[in-house]
Amino acid sequence: MHQRHSGPAHATLAEARVLDDETLQEERTSADEILRRERDENARVLSRLLPLEREKTDRFLLTERARSDVALSNRDNFLGLVSHDLRNLLSGIVMSAELLSARAPDNEDGAQTLVATARIQRYAARMNRLIGDLIDVASIDAGKLAITPLPGDATTLIAEAVDTFQATASAKGISLQTEVEGSLLAEFDHDRMLQVLVNIIANAIKFTSRGGSILVRVESAGNELRFSISDTGSGIPGHMLEAIFERFWQVGKDDRRGVGLGLYISRCIVEAHGGRIWAESTLGEGSTFYVELRSAYAARAA
Repeated sequence: MHQRHSGPAHATLAEARVLDDETLQEERTSADEILRRERDENARVLSRLLPLEREKTDRFLLTERARSDVALSNRDNFLGLVSHDLRNLLSGIVMSAELLSARAPDNEDGAQTLVATARIQRYAARMNRLIGDLIDVASIDAGKLAITPLPGDATTLIAEAVDTFQATASAKGISLQTEVEGSLLAEFDHDRMLQVLVNIIANAIKFTSRGGSILVRVESAGNELRFSISDTGSGIPGHMLEAIFERFWQVGKDDRRGVGLGLYISRCIVEAHGGRIWAESTLGEGSTFYVELRSAYAARAA
């Protein structure tokens, strides 16, 4: 059975609950007010401290920037001195190898000496190229990459680049050919653009198997002069076609066929000419690298 509350008792309980609710509401209001005052005080403190912290941060950033500039300058100076000394040492090694080669007897021992000295010269050439790449990266970081465009013949340029690798390609059983339209004039830094073509052709040889082929072309494309280097190598995955031009990019973490600077430097050189470089590829079929420069006559006409 349910027990009914008497009228007065029920009223007293209701009044008590109302009083409790009012007390709780007052406590909540008081707590909210205290919290609001604390927030306002914190805001006032922060408003006074922020200018001081901002000034402190600005001084810190200026100091760190100055230190960074000094560090970069010291690094560039150090790199310049070390690279100069290293190249002098490499020159001495190459000259000694040539001397040993010239004095090699005409017998079996002499033949082994020739093989060894040729290996020394190859290693020295690779070391010299690596030193040059590191110097170029430092120049790029410092915004001091030297580019001196002058009128030149693009067909002569690719002939020189291809001639550099004919012996290497033949030794690997790779066909290295050129295709040109005749004399094609453009304004470019000969040595720097030769460096670009050499980097791309060297990569093509690295990733093309024996029996494959590499074709180097140059042609007019409207107001542009377009170089292309096509190979029948393993190809490049589509999602990597942009990444290959990044600094220190490698095909895989275990790849040791370079330090991943050649294409990065090539991109910087081409962009410094106001041109562009890109790659297209099909896995298992090969890749084509394109370099576009404005032709000399088109540049003058514009």
